[in-house]
Amino acid sequence: MDRQKHTSRRTLAAVAVLVVPFAAACGSEKAGAGSGAAEAERPVTGVRWTVDSVTLDGATHRAPDGAHLTLGEDGRATGSYGCNLFEARVRTDGDRVRLTAAETTLRACDDRIMAGESAVARALAAGELKADVEGDRLTLTTASGDTVRLSEAQDSPLHGTRWNVTTPDGAGRAHLTFDRERGAVSGNLGCNQVRAKATVRDSHITLGVPSLTRMMCEDSLMDAEKALTKLFNGAARYAVDGDTLTLTSENGTEVRAVAAR
Repeated sequence: MDRQKHTSRRTLAAVAVLVVPFAAACGSEKAGAGSGAAEAERPVTGVRWTVDSVTLDGATHRAPDGAHLTLGEDGRATGSYGCNLFEARVRTDGDRVRLTAAETTLRACDDRIMAGESAVARALAAGELKADVEGDRLTLTTASGDTVRLSEAQDSPLHGTRWNVTTPDGAGRAHLTFDRERGAVSGNLGCNQVRAKATVRDSHITLGVPSLTRMMCEDSLMDAEKALTKLFNGAARYAVDGDTLTLTSENGTEVRAVAAR
């Protein structure tokens, strides 16, 4: 977890719904014959799982973009509810697992994302979950029958993906799309439309001088837009991890975005 970017932390025991300790179930070993438990076809630890949807009380909720879960083989679980990052200790027992001493960041996103995040957090907080793996799909089921459905995350392609900006805070509707054929990037910086040349080489992207529309928006959007413009007219290191893109410019500006579904 990027502690420099998310300095406000609190144990889950101290915060409501989104930040309560939760349990999830999974297993890295096959259940014994005659145990009545479905055999895990493959380990669920050490895999980055994208949270696709959550079913609570018979209603299915689409998970927010960027929601994911990794159950580490080192006894640590990390992930994102869609807005806030979390990490916890993880202890497995066959096809069951329990996460304890969890911590989360305390960011606020728009209402739609927070509603989806609440559904993910509530399902993961329901107690011990049972894991069923089928191919690249994982289903976590609570004792009451609620489910969290996940799929193995694949790195999204840099080019052709609409990257919805999540940081800096206040970026709002900012998004970027890289066009390989045109050698360009276009999108929105939160208030104004933007277009610029973009040269990708090795693990770096060199962005040209941005061409921007000239709208004025509320102060929070303009502040975020000002921060995003620091990516342009220079080189930035980039990395894609699953559906998350991180851009770090030579002047220290860091921008994170998630692939739109």
